[in-house]
Amino acid sequence: MSRVRKPAVAGSFYDGDPERLRDHVDLLLSQAEDKGLKGTIRGLVSPHAGYMYSGSAAAVGYKALRGSSYDAVLMVGPSHRELFDGVSIYPGDAYRTPLGDVPIHKEIRAALAAQSPVFVLSDVGHRSEHCLEVQLPFLQRALGKFSFVPMIVGNQRREICLSLGNAIAEVAQGKNILLVASTDLSHYHPYNAAVSLDRLVIDQVESFDELAMMEQIESERVEACGGGPMVSVMHAAKLLGANRSQALFYCNSGDITGDKSAVVGYLSAAFLQVH
Repeated sequence: MSRVRKPAVAGSFYDGDPERLRDHVDLLLSQAEDKGLKGTIRGLVSPHAGYMYSGSAAAVGYKALRGSSYDAVLMVGPSHRELFDGVSIYPGDAYRTPLGDVPIHKEIRAALAAQSPVFVLSDVGHRSEHCLEVQLPFLQRALGKFSFVPMIVGNQRREICLSLGNAIAEVAQGKNILLVASTDLSHYHPYNAAVSLDRLVIDQVESFDELAMMEQIESERVEACGGGPMVSVMHAAKLLGANRSQALFYCNSGDITGDKSAVVGYLSAAFLQVH
């Protein structure tokens, strides 16, 4: 009997009805700017709020994937609801969305688990977590069928984030792998203060310096709930041949709702291998 992780935020973060969800994602993808990226996309940074808030930002990154195919998608996000140490990989067979089941790539999962003691195969961090789930309908519409490995980072310590990046790069070597880091940026600052804080993260992403990013996170000069996952994916992407980083789209909730008193920032970015 297969073990499937059921949707936790369908009907709240995104539409729970399959047809309406498909139409909404397709609309967001059609409205997103085509950035005409040069080179191979090794990794993406994508936000994880409700689609009405961050869907337009996420769509810019996912639009760039249309027509691509990958051996697997390795997805890394933060734990918003459960405290634990290390990196939790979902031990079941699939994640479900209203658009269907996305299978886990079991060989890559096993290879990762064998690669580093930071990994644990566990439901912890996955049960009610939204940060990976909300990426899947975009990937389902952009890629069609694909398999993935869902990873949730508990304590975002430097050594865990860099070990995770090293393990991903080791296992993904020689394969056609897409990496996705799920993160939002600053939370609940006035509009102008949020834009200034978020600009610091965007500058670090575009400089493609994961160690400098980690220092900024550790010193609390920047805010990103998935800062550690972003560092891990930057590190792995670089080891896998990515040599350019590009911010694709930034906005915050104030741009969407008009309420600029306390906003949340959203970034889409790509790590590219340009030959």
